[in-house]
Amino acid sequence: MRTWATEFKQFLLRGNVIDLAVAFVIGAAFAALVQAAVADLLTPLVAAIFGQPDFNALTFTVNGSEFRYGHFLNVLIAFVTIAFVVFFFVVKPINRLMERSRRRESPDPTTRKCPECLSEIAIDARRCAFCTSEVSPV
Repeated sequence: MRTWATEFKQFLLRGNVIDLAVAFVIGAAFAALVQAAVADLLTPLVAAIFGQPDFNALTFTVNGSEFRYGHFLNVLIAFVTIAFVVFFFVVKPINRLMERSRRRESPDPTTRKCPECLSEIAIDARRCAFCTSEVSPV
């Protein structure tokens, strides 16, 4: 008879739970890295271009309600710059690596085209399954 402790231990030691925990920790560390890059490198660049690194002070009031559009601008700029950094420094290099690995893999062909109907047939076929014409062996 298995106890709940044994079942819980098996649950925790399953690969997908450990993988998820590792992915979460790596994701949190990566998020901190990207936020630091935005705060320390890109925000000063925005300040150099626009003359003001922090837009939190920008507000307007309508009937006593304060609209903090400056805070929204800060969050919007942070989002766009984070998306930019992730796209150009993570997604593009990964896509390039994946494309290179796909180019290297050229498996042996298992099919060929029928010369009559141009459908895909087995490479060893002597007759096309679609148009029934005889096909010369490869």
